[in-house]
Amino acid sequence: MSITPHTPCVDHLVVLSADLASGVAWCERTLGMTPTAGGEHPLMGTHNRILNISSPAHPRAYLEIIAINSEATKSMPSGGSRWFDMDDSALQQQVAQHGPQLIHWVASVRDAAQQCAALAALNVDRGPIVTASRPTPIGLLQWQITVRSDGLRLMDGCLPTLIQWGPVHPCDSLPASGVQLQQLTLQHPQAATLQAACDAIGIGPQVAVTAGNTPALTAQLTTLRGPVSLSSITEKKAAA
Repeated sequence: MSITPHTPCVDHLVVLSADLASGVAWCERTLGMTPTAGGEHPLMGTHNRILNISSPAHPRAYLEIIAINSEATKSMPSGGSRWFDMDDSALQQQVAQHGPQLIHWVASVRDAAQQCAALAALNVDRGPIVTASRPTPIGLLQWQITVRSDGLRLMDGCLPTLIQWGPVHPCDSLPASGVQLQQLTLQHPQAATLQAACDAIGIGPQVAVTAGNTPALTAQLTTLRGPVSLSSITEKKAAA
């Protein structure tokens, strides 16, 4: 598949960790690779580590391990919540109990405002668009991203956050890791609504949407150790 900066695509998977050290250990244990140093997000008071998971099916994709930075203070306006439901106590407890977990994904789009309008036409409020940046060795990393004031992921994390990158993308400088994303499956009771939303932003052909009573994200990856499946359903929930 040919991906250009103008093609909507799976941009990155979001794995939430209680802290970055445990997130790195999880990545080494689960995927057999040490993630690259990422950066700080002063606006949210978070920080991350990243890993290139690009593949022929998803040529510009990475894995983000993200955690609240206990030594930072978010600069969000009063009342604003962190992105990806990171301030949700139930989600924090789940990660504390079961370890780092796939919770969400982000779709790269050409025009975030236009795609938000397409979602609004379906009565989906993806939230306002926030501008952010951070310096990197290959230049200033700039992006615009949808962040609701309540921090909600929407549809249990299955509906993507939208991101519009500037001229530099993280994968431009990320070395190949030997880990590749093969397929992202979105399971949700409101599968028709989710499919319509994915189609509206142009990402529909790149993901598999299925109906199911339990919302779940499942990422199928290949690694140097063999195939690995990451799921947003914890082992405890899956066994229930």
